[in-house]
Amino acid sequence: MPIEDRDQASLVTHALAKDTLSQIRDVETEQVGFRKGLVKLGRICGYEIIDGAMETEYVPVQTPLTETTGERVRGLDDVVIINVLRAATPFVEGLLKAFPRAKQGVISAGRDESAGMGDDGTFPISVDYKKLPEITEDDTVVVADPMLATGSTMCTVLEHVLD
Repeated sequence: MPIEDRDQASLVTHALAKDTLSQIRDVETEQVGFRKGLVKLGRICGYEIIDGAMETEYVPVQTPLTETTGERVRGLDDVVIINVLRAATPFVEGLLKAFPRAKQGVISAGRDESAGMGDDGTFPISVDYKKLPEITEDDTVVVADPMLATGSTMCTVLEHVLD
């Protein structure tokens, strides 16, 4: 399966996602290639979220010849994408190709490396700006941050989203 569940998180394991991630991590990849790779990775991840985590429903469809049954993805209008500035911006561009009607939010968060890592392996995180849309229980929330190291920033961002 292209999405692997890990406790309370999910990991996209699609072969093209792994390939694209390897390309953008390569020291030989230039800035333009890195940004294009993040857009591609965002699109792949968006499609995998749709395929692996969203349900479909059968609906009647009137074709030019007859009525038939089609299948639609439920909840495409109930998606919120949170852009963790600034690394996620091209990644979000790709996600929006999969979720063009998604509501968007922005959080500017970063770790204070000068303070050093705490005994628990985390860094202090500062949140300088937050603008989130209304989030309901029906929404699928995607927190986009491709720069994951210790997870300190992601945990802080998730706390702000849950608030």
